[in-house]
Amino acid sequence: MWERKTLLLSEQSGWIVCNYVNSTTEIQVLRIANISNWYFERVIFPRQRFQFEAPPDADLEIHTGIMASAILSDKIQCNRLCIS
Repeated sequence: MWERKTLLLSEQSGWIVCNYVNSTTEIQVLRIANISNWYFERVIFPRQRFQFEAPPDADLEIHTGIMASAILSDKIQCNRLCIS
């Protein structure tokens, strides 16, 4: 019997599956900008859990506050957020 298997991007490219939780009471913007030819940005609400795929050498920037004046509050290496 023929079986179809869907591969995650991480299984195909060496990227890693990461998990981040916004443990604050404020909206955050997550951004990865240190990878050439690739840009990632997502809005995360308070207490929201977010799973994503990224290159292992990517740095996740966490911007907190009102959108127009959000401040870079943290930078985490994606390999520290890896769940797989």
